[in-house]
Amino acid sequence: MIAGVPKETFPGERRVAVIPAVVPKLAELGLEVVIEAGAGETAGFPDPLYAEKGARVTSRTEVLAGAEMVLAVRSLASSHIAPAPDLSHLRVGQIVVGFLDPIGAPEGVQAIAERGVIAFALDLIPRISRAQAMDALSSQATVIGYKAVLLAADTLPRMFPLMMTAGGTLTPARVFVIGAGVAGLQAIATARRLGAVVEGYDIRPAAREQIESLGARVVELPMEAKDAQDEGGYARAMDEEFYRRQRETMAKVVAASDVIICTAAIPGTKAPVLIGAEMVDAMRPGSIIVDVAAEQGGNCELTRPGQVVVRSGITVLGPVNVAAAVPNHASLMHARNVANFLALVVKAGRLVVDETDQIVRETLVARGGEVVHPRLREALGRPALAPAAGAAR
Repeated sequence: MIAGVPKETFPGERRVAVIPAVVPKLAELGLEVVIEAGAGETAGFPDPLYAEKGARVTSRTEVLAGAEMVLAVRSLASSHIAPAPDLSHLRVGQIVVGFLDPIGAPEGVQAIAERGVIAFALDLIPRISRAQAMDALSSQATVIGYKAVLLAADTLPRMFPLMMTAGGTLTPARVFVIGAGVAGLQAIATARRLGAVVEGYDIRPAAREQIESLGARVVELPMEAKDAQDEGGYARAMDEEFYRRQRETMAKVVAASDVIICTAAIPGTKAPVLIGAEMVDAMRPGSIIVDVAAEQGGNCELTRPGQVVVRSGITVLGPVNVAAAVPNHASLMHARNVANFLALVVKAGRLVVDETDQIVRETLVARGGEVVHPRLREALGRPALAPAAGAAR
């Protein structure tokens, strides 16, 4: 089976779905890798490295037209991300694997389903131990949390660590991380490495131990948060009254912080607003907010996706596609996740779709011209489909 890797076309996207080191692993599965010329260059993987590992480097047209399986980061994800010409290249029976933003943009999955494509959304990998090596969202969140702190350190008009200098003692920066998922925990760890005094908060009670294990202080809010976590380990959306009370009790911590890293996001929904404009006004001039939930609207009321907002001397950064800012390691992790996922669904060069397997069942979003994932069908107002038995292609 030919696995094609196109160059990403999303604005600012520098990652690539397959790196040279993974090509031999895909060959062991019976996959011949065909990659678009220049697809890996912005991530630090030039064409000769792919050729050395056995991949064939060719044009975009040949990749999309000749591949039986298309491996992408996000260029073919949905109609609002991928250019129309890319969608028009997809054909009946072709397989697509990548980030498809299925919960946030189910209509995009519908667009590729109408092409007769078999599509797997890596965004929906379940958070179970068996799927850990395939968890592409978590690997990219690691990059996001790390980079968010570096953005803050680069913008903050002071240094992070405690220092004894010829000019006297410099006190450490105070960093407050909101959200202790993978991105938040990596942000805590990175800020601690840089010498900051770090505090962390998450709506999920189970996150307390993880925050403390990284040497940060847990911010405790006197509020009960029952059912704050779903069975997949993600935070659930709460009602607006809960978020209002949360903002009120969080205000003192926000005012005392030099840096706030916002990472609180709920898959497929608008990010909760946790920092109001009046809370920003209470911060010290020169303070920084890095809101990596910006693509989902942001956790700060002042956040504007892709923009820098300055108000009363406080800078609010709303970076988007943060993982693409560290494309080499982000691509390396993503490619390994893809290879591990393909090892589950490809046997001797053939696609095997076993819908009795939880990982396969939860990532399969389109097949036979239909959106088949129950949550997406519900979001699109479609009736549920009858359960399917295991199948092979």
